[in-house]
Amino acid sequence: MRFNITDGVKHLLIINVIMFIGTVAIGDDLFKNLFSMFFPTNDLFQPWQVVTHMFMHGGPTHLLFNMFALWMFGTPVEQRLGTKKFLFIYFSAGFGALLFQLGYYYVDYFTAMQNIADLNMGSELLHRIMNIDASSGDYIQGEILHQKMIPLLNEANFTTNISGDNFKALFDLNVLNRSAMVGASGCIMGILAAFGMMNPNAELMLIFLPIPIKAKYFIPGIILLDIISAITGTSFFSPSNTAYMAHVGGAVIGFLIMWYWRKNDMNKYRWN
Repeated sequence: MRFNITDGVKHLLIINVIMFIGTVAIGDDLFKNLFSMFFPTNDLFQPWQVVTHMFMHGGPTHLLFNMFALWMFGTPVEQRLGTKKFLFIYFSAGFGALLFQLGYYYVDYFTAMQNIADLNMGSELLHRIMNIDASSGDYIQGEILHQKMIPLLNEANFTTNISGDNFKALFDLNVLNRSAMVGASGCIMGILAAFGMMNPNAELMLIFLPIPIKAKYFIPGIILLDIISAITGTSFFSPSNTAYMAHVGGAVIGFLIMWYWRKNDMNKYRWN
């Protein structure tokens, strides 16, 4: 059996692997602090993270599954559309995924801000509280946040009583602010959507559920599960810290691009 891989897919694979090697070799914290996508209010946020987070991964399993999907679906899409159009969908889906996930985060952000409005807390103090490192292992602990908040409140002479609801909102803001997006999943969901539109009757299956399902049913089903996971917090197949709305955003952008090209005759707007 011949192993086929197109140029665009090959170079994306190489870049992703190099970035992962850099994460391991240079140091997980240093590399991720530079290149992961942090919430814009985080002290670690940098403009280049809008692009670099697409090439970062949380571990070898995350990298392996994404790169396998990139090869499996990206190769036939690039063969059909050409490298320029393939890369256009890939990066457009990545940016769309970021916008969807940030939009979802900002809904939570503004809700939490409303819940602390009665505190009349200064922006500098709030910023410092949001950037407290209250993590213990992989989780942020409310007790640690409370302990580290006290010196900041005393230093700012903040004497307003903080209710339980206020503290929960501050905790939510801290969690949100310290969240970091990594991975090519949004890009790949865009490619998957493009693959599905070109091959609606292709039979796909999950590794742990080896039942063939046509792409025109499989892909919308995966998107629906991501939406349910984002709303309920219940994870079906992915880790609980998955950016579900990023998956949805990537797929939506991939679908819209393919729909537009098909509607307006791809040959008329052909780049290659």
